[in-house]
Amino acid sequence: MSVQEQQVLDMTALLIESTELAEMILGSQEMERYLYWKQIMEQDPIAQEAIRQFRLDKEAFADCERFGHFHPDYHAGLERVEKSQEAMQQIETIRYFKEAESALDDLLYQVSLTIARSVSESVKVPSNTLLPDTGTGGCGAGGCSGRCG
Repeated sequence: MSVQEQQVLDMTALLIESTELAEMILGSQEMERYLYWKQIMEQDPIAQEAIRQFRLDKEAFADCERFGHFHPDYHAGLERVEKSQEAMQQIETIRYFKEAESALDDLLYQVSLTIARSVSESVKVPSNTLLPDTGTGGCGAGGCSGRCG
């Protein structure tokens, strides 16, 4: 068997195993909970109205944000966004959805971390958290470890 044929076989095995991993994630309790609360939230008219209002306030604030504190409506716009966000957090379906989303995100991060560490300790793993637990997230992960280059 040639080197090229061996590489094709290795890649095929890797693709099969990655598909199996994806199926395990899709069948996980975290994914099930995420999909359940997403559907409930999407069918909740109160949640949808709160989300709509938050998006409107956020879009209006984006115009102010371009000029920063110098824009005359900056502070009022920021306050509206914060109030909309607080209002969303008071809605049970949104709160449960966010918790499920966070749990799924953590699962995906842990899987990515495990894969990356099996390759090398220096492989960067993106995360949605500002300060990854490992402290090695790097600048692209949202929290600079100070060890970039």
